[in-house]
Amino acid sequence: MAKRRKQFAPEFKEEAVRMMLESDRTVASVAREFDINASTLSNWVNRHRITSAQDKQPPVSGPERARIREREQENAELHEKLIFLKRSPWPFRDATPGVKIGAGCSPTPTPHETALMSQKSLAPGEDSRLGGSAERALR
Repeated sequence: MAKRRKQFAPEFKEEAVRMMLESDRTVASVAREFDINASTLSNWVNRHRITSAQDKQPPVSGPERARIREREQENAELHEKLIFLKRSPWPFRDATPGVKIGAGCSPTPTPHETALMSQKSLAPGEDSRLGGSAERALR
């Protein structure tokens, strides 16, 4: 038969957390006094600290809110550009100077691109979809 978890009243939890925060005692000693597991008390204390920190944050002012909104829009645009670059064919990824597209990304062709190059006997880095001047511009 499965063990049932102990249910603690909110007042009991608050008292244990208050005792822990107001005294210089360890979590284990307070937990022993309340006859609960130390990790349980630690979880309650952490939860209390998170909720009390959220309550203490001042409200965001009008100009600050506008700045945050602008940064969020800029972030979304940059994220879309990054996704576009990650999905673009490999010669175009190399053509974007100063943009790294993620750790470990290399300009190696995909298996599909390799098959296309071997069918048309293209050298790596050449793309038959581009004209000669466009190819030279990418190099």
